[in-house]
This record gives sequence, structure tokens and C-alpha cells, in this order.
Amino acid sequence: MDFTFTDEQETVAKVARQLFEHRATPEHLTELEADEVRYDAALWSELAAADLLGIALPESVGGTGGGFLELGVLLSEVGYSVAPVPVYATLVLGADAIARHGDSDLQKRYLPGVVDGGTLLTAALAEPGSSDPTAPRTTARPDGDVWRLTGTKELVPAAQLAAAIVVSARTKDGPGLFVVETGDGVRVMPATTTNGEPFADVELTDAVGRRLSENAEGDIGTGIVEALYTRALVGLCAMQIGVTERALKLAASYTSEREQFGRPIGSFQAVQQRLADAFIDTEAIRWTTWHAAWLIAEGRPAEREAAIAKFWAAEAGARVTASAQQVHGGMGIDVTYPLSRYFLWAKQIELALGSASQQLARLGRTYAEGLTP
Repeated sequence: MDFTFTDEQETVAKVARQLFEHRATPEHLTELEADEVRYDAALWSELAAADLLGIALPESVGGTGGGFLELGVLLSEVGYSVAPVPVYATLVLGADAIARHGDSDLQKRYLPGVVDGGTLLTAALAEPGSSDPTAPRTTARPDGDVWRLTGTKELVPAAQLAAAIVVSARTKDGPGLFVVETGDGVRVMPATTTNGEPFADVELTDAVGRRLSENAEGDIGTGIVEALYTRALVGLCAMQIGVTERALKLAASYTSEREQFGRPIGSFQAVQQRLADAFIDTEAIRWTTWHAAWLIAEGRPAEREAAIAKFWAAEAGARVTASAQQVHGGMGIDVTYPLSRYFLWAKQIELALGSASQQLARLGRTYAEGLTP
């Protein structure tokens, strides 16, 4: 296990940060947030021009042949700048699943468009009234060469922007994944969310879907839906690394400049202790996430490690951003101040696809199964 980034991975981080710092300024984000959808199409095109949208896709579809670690590095930079682009939805939830499980026709249909920035994708895992994204209630039945899907999905990232959605559904043989194009039989209803990112609820009524296979390396024994859920969790954690890192940086900068009683408030012991705890929490998120991401990149089981990482991303992420907010005093709750976005993003990530307590419950069931004679 070696968490040292390669030169190529460092380059991904450097190029992404330069693009995001240039485009995703606080002023520009405020302008975007006044629009109907928080999405910067010009920035998305720049990511494509910089060859960042194909970093984890095979060369056969125009990608650069990288893997999940490269994708995690990019997601961390998305979180660091709270960038208004659907990298998580398109690359982790949609393109990665199609690249790993789709046949050549599906790959050629969608992935070149992802690489050049012309196609947005996502995946629908969460369902109303269900706390287990790996046990879908949405149904899929065969209909000739295609499948017909019926059910409701909630809080689907960037669904109102996506050309197609990877949908989890149950068949008589068990859970599966299906690619459904937005259109007939698919009703997309934009939802209001904590951090203002584009999400939508999706209703499927006999929607046409094409099934993805379960033969990807590393999914043996876990199932295709569980594998996507694991990768989705780690993708969220990678973004949380960037969110907490930037929140901590804003707090450090503010407390070193803001003076009280003739000296910076960062010199007060209570503030130092609070930020030291936040630093330790940020490091815990970082290392549990990269451990899980490394396992995924190596094609090894990572379900337990993903749950551990998501627990830290949820529990510690909330603590870090709350501490950053509190050391800012009244400035910390000013919605026009950049820190507010990081607090809201951390809260959104905390609850997405299972809170800290839900991850503990999953871990508890895993250990119980392991102890069964």
C-alpha cells in the first residue's frame, strides 16, 4: 500500500485546481447560484479540453486509461473549489459503470461523448423510504432485446442535465444495473437540496433500459449494484477531502488575521485546540478514503473500507466545517462569505447514500456475518 501520488496524478490535481481557481471564483459561483441550475457549461468544456473527463476511461473510447485513484484526485479538487460541474455524477456514477459493465455498443454510444464533454451521465441508486441503496425496489422486466423499468428514484445527482441514467433495479434473478435514456417513460423532477447542486427525483414508467453485465473484475461475490454503491461512497469521500481541506484553510487564514485583545485569535489556546482537532479529522477522512480508493484501483474488495471512509467523511466532515464556521464567529454564518458553501457541501455529503449511523449499522452487520459459525 503506497498513497504517494504518481507524477500523472499530481498533474491531474494541478491542472484541475488551476481551472477551478480560474473559473469557480466566489463571484462567479454567486452568479451561477442565481440561475435555475448550478452548472457551468464553459468550465465543463474546459475540463474536456484539458483531457480530464477521460482520465479514468479506456483509450478505446478516447480516454487516457487511468483508474479510480486518478478519478479520486479529480473529485478532491472538485470539493476543494466546490466546483459547479457534475464530475461525480458523470464520471463516477455513469461513465465508470458503463466502461466497466457495458458492452462495446453501449460504450461507443456514451463514452466518447463523455470524453469530449458533450454527454452528461448519472446513476440512480437511492429510493424513497429505503435506507439500503443496494436493495432496489424499482423493478425491471425483460421485453425482447430491452428491459422495462418501473419505480421511483430520489435525489439523483444532475439528473436534469443527464442524457442517460444508470438505474439500479431488481429482476427475478436479483438486483441489476440498466442504462435508461431520459425521455419517454422517464419523468425528471428537480429537487431542492442543501448545497444547491442539481439533483432530481426520477419516476420510471415502463422506461426502456439496457442491462449492464456483472463480469467486471473486482465485482465477483459482491454484485454489480453493491460494486457501484461502494465506488459511489468513496467518490463522495474524495470530494469531502477537498471540502474539509479548504474549510480548514479558510479558518487558519481568518484566525491568523483576525485580532482580539491585541493579538490574532489563532494564538488563543481554545482556537488552536479546535483547529488541531479539525486537522486530525481531515487527515482521518483523507487516509481512510485513499485506503478504500487504493483497494478499488487494485481490484480488491473494498465494501467495508468504503463504509469506514464514509463514516469519517460524514461524522468528521461535519465537525471540521462546524469548527471552521465557529472560529469565524458571526462571519461564519454569513451566506455571502465563501465558507458557507463548504459547510453546506459537507452536510450534503454527510447524508448522501447513508449517514454515519447507517454506515456503522452496515459495518455491524458485516462483523456479525463474519462471526456466524
